[in-house]
Amino acid sequence: MNAPIAKPTYCDIAPGHPWHGPYHDHEYGFPVSDDHVLFERLVLEINQAGLSWLTVLKKREAFRAAFHGFDIDRVAAFGEADRARLLADAGIIRNRLKVNAAIENARRIRVLRETHGSFAGWLAAHHPLSKPDWVKLFRKAFLFTGGEIVGEFLMSTGYLPGTHSPTCPVYRRIAALNPPWLSAQ
Repeated sequence: MNAPIAKPTYCDIAPGHPWHGPYHDHEYGFPVSDDHVLFERLVLEINQAGLSWLTVLKKREAFRAAFHGFDIDRVAAFGEADRARLLADAGIIRNRLKVNAAIENARRIRVLRETHGSFAGWLAAHHPLSKPDWVKLFRKAFLFTGGEIVGEFLMSTGYLPGTHSPTCPVYRRIAALNPPWLSAQ
């Protein structure tokens, strides 16, 4: 009987790829404390739902431009004209639910700043949690945050393990930075 063929991991396919490679090697799983970067990751993960990560990476610069560098205060202030502009922007993913979630989530992050100082402070105040508990928390705090979105967001920002295999050279670089998931073990 033949052994099952192992499915390639992101660590197997990303290195050297023009889009996945840089993300894998320099961002995915690295600890993040900058609120604008955290907001960017949340918006990108929400927009990936139902699509490939490659599609999102290819549109990333257009997202940055459309959402003013993921400036939370500017996005939170978006009104109907901005919403219409985003829905007409072919450079990004033009999904009304995802656009609405980005704007509303920026507003909710502003509220979290009042209670926790920052989005990063809110994450740190709740760490460590299991993935199911994180999902429950995110569903109470944000829009369009199901299990896959929350899991990928938290893995990509260093709060949950699983981004890199232990044999991946990037794994050691991330471990040296003592990401939140590692300190919780």
